[in-house]
Amino acid sequence: METASTCQGERRGLDRNLKKANDVSAMDESEDAARGVRADARRNREQLLTAAKAVLAELGAGVNLEEIARRAGVGIATLYRNFPSREALLEAVYRRDVENLSAAATQLIETMAPGDALHEWMRRALEYAAIKKGMTSALASITDGSSELYAYSSRLYTDAVTLLVQRATESGDIREGVDPVDLLGALGALAHGSARADWQARALRLLDILMDGLRCKQPIRLPTPE
Repeated sequence: METASTCQGERRGLDRNLKKANDVSAMDESEDAARGVRADARRNREQLLTAAKAVLAELGAGVNLEEIARRAGVGIATLYRNFPSREALLEAVYRRDVENLSAAATQLIETMAPGDALHEWMRRALEYAAIKKGMTSALASITDGSSELYAYSSRLYTDAVTLLVQRATESGDIREGVDPVDLLGALGALAHGSARADWQARALRLLDILMDGLRCKQPIRLPTPE
């Protein structure tokens, strides 16, 4: 026959186990809630960056930040929690686009012939330049020639186009001796060399001509002027 003290001991053990189970459950719920908050925060940030990119390209860098928040479907307070200033938002948009364009180099190589991957990446670079034109003046203030951000973006662009040129050369898709930095310079000239309304369509046509030249296996040497 069980004694009263034995029953009390068992009850205390059950109480401890129940409390431990409740504590674990509460911790799980707390972690789930924290994950939900983090997911919401990431989603809000991405929505803000996507909306900002579209609005800045459409209306320019002077656009009211409340318009960006409205299009992102969040309040202005949420915008300022993520980006305390207009410059912080611009920098985040710029960094994300640069990183996406850089990452596209590897993705394209995995899914396309090397020469086609190089051509497509340069097309995307020109399309990005078209979007960036709407915020040129504001970007100039955060990407001047001596800034860390300018150095960072230049390094990513150079690494991306170097990889693409290397693979396209090794495969025989383009001729040997192509300098990746020269290609970046050519892209810059195509993107900023004209103020015409149809500059983008013209730039893409010129890019096709440039790519045809890169695919020519024998370098064409013009006669030296006398």
